[in-house]
Amino acid sequence: MKGIIIYKGKYGATQQYATWLSAALSIPVVAAGKETKDQLEDADYIIMGTSIYIGKLQLRDWVKKNQGLLAGKKLFLYLVAGTPVAEKEKLEGYITANIVADISNKCTCFFLPGKLEFRKLSWVDKCLLTIGARLAKGRGESIRVADYNDVKVEYLSGLIASVHKLSEVSV
Repeated sequence: MKGIIIYKGKYGATQQYATWLSAALSIPVVAAGKETKDQLEDADYIIMGTSIYIGKLQLRDWVKKNQGLLAGKKLFLYLVAGTPVAEKEKLEGYITANIVADISNKCTCFFLPGKLEFRKLSWVDKCLLTIGARLAKGRGESIRVADYNDVKVEYLSGLIASVHKLSEVSV
């Protein structure tokens, strides 16, 4: 089976996961918008990786634009976020709010931890994060603003196993 990884992120974690997946599965990885129509048509399955920025999936517009090409494919989606993986309901809400049901219902989804390097954020992103953290605190929630890096190759084991299982079923 032929596959491809399409990703879109903001600060590198989503790309890192895509690179690791590409090496583990021996399939090409392409930044969203750089792929060709032929690459998408030739793929039996597509792994889509996206970061979440203020509740919006970075890959949202790409998915909408390519909805027709995605319809007949086996789809995998991984979300990279600062939202803890244990908050599955919140993470699933991001998918529901950003991707039409025709596509999201066909996706096998994986939630992966991200990273934050505050000094590397744009000035606007620093302000938005700081304000968001203060607003969250007022609601009794918590948003991390200190640096962290929870990006680890081990978190991809479930996704890799699912792709391998798909390949075994197709033989």
